[in-house]
Amino acid sequence: MHIAWLGTGLLGEKIVERLIARGFAVTVWNRTQKKAARLAPLGAKLATTPAEALASAEIVGLTLADAAAIRAVLLDDAEARAALAGRLIVQMGTIPPQASQALAEAITTAGGRYLEAPVLGSRPEAEAGKLLVMAAGPPEDFALAKPMLKALASKIVHLDAIGKAAAMKLALNALIATETAAFAMALAFVEQAGVPTQAFMDILRASALYAPTFDKKLPRMQAHDYARPNFPVRHLAKDARLFAEVAEALGVDAAPIAPARAWLAEAMKKGMAEEDYSAIAECARKASGGA
Repeated sequence: MHIAWLGTGLLGEKIVERLIARGFAVTVWNRTQKKAARLAPLGAKLATTPAEALASAEIVGLTLADAAAIRAVLLDDAEARAALAGRLIVQMGTIPPQASQALAEAITTAGGRYLEAPVLGSRPEAEAGKLLVMAAGPPEDFALAKPMLKALASKIVHLDAIGKAAAMKLALNALIATETAAFAMALAFVEQAGVPTQAFMDILRASALYAPTFDKKLPRMQAHDYARPNFPVRHLAKDARLFAEVAEALGVDAAPIAPARAWLAEAMKKGMAEEDYSAIAECARKASGGA
């Protein structure tokens, strides 16, 4: 199976590495060619245009920034649009359900096929083949993509209609934002109250309140070190905004995500847009009067 991969940023790079390691032939394209070039020594074929990448592929994986970027790359470019015919597009980024449905319609009109398959997890999970995949689309398209998805995932859920996986992904990313904000708040509180962090974590880990993400982010928060992110502030800020917008359209009160969005915005104003999203801990400490 020959795969084209468009978008070789933080997540896309590790996905391509994993696919090559599992024996897939992969052609890669990225708007910044230098990022794609890093994959050539591993066996990836480099394409200079999206259309060139699509030309020899049965499946085209996407980890592009957003729905606008996908449209610009695949639909606004005449050569790429023509190359969609007969190919399955597997969209793995975080975009709103309505945008995913619109892309599916446009790609189908151009003669292609479309499966949405956003993932939970980042670089370490992609490298280990332990992403959690939410797929939605026709069963025959899911069946074609399944060997590729199985190489990347420890769990795959297939839903019927396009848009449902996109909605699930936004809900999960809303939990990332709100859980991280709540943990940062609690950590700042115990620090200021003079409670030993180890004692706090010992009780938290033994309780139903515990989430493994707390231990993943604790060392960064304690060291004030948010460099080398797996998922940067600006991406979570975008996803939290999308969740709030879709929630409003659905008639769901998304008030609990507002404080997390405010901290993400503040972190970006502080120049932390490209740092790990756990950097919002600095906003909690400022509010508490901490370091």
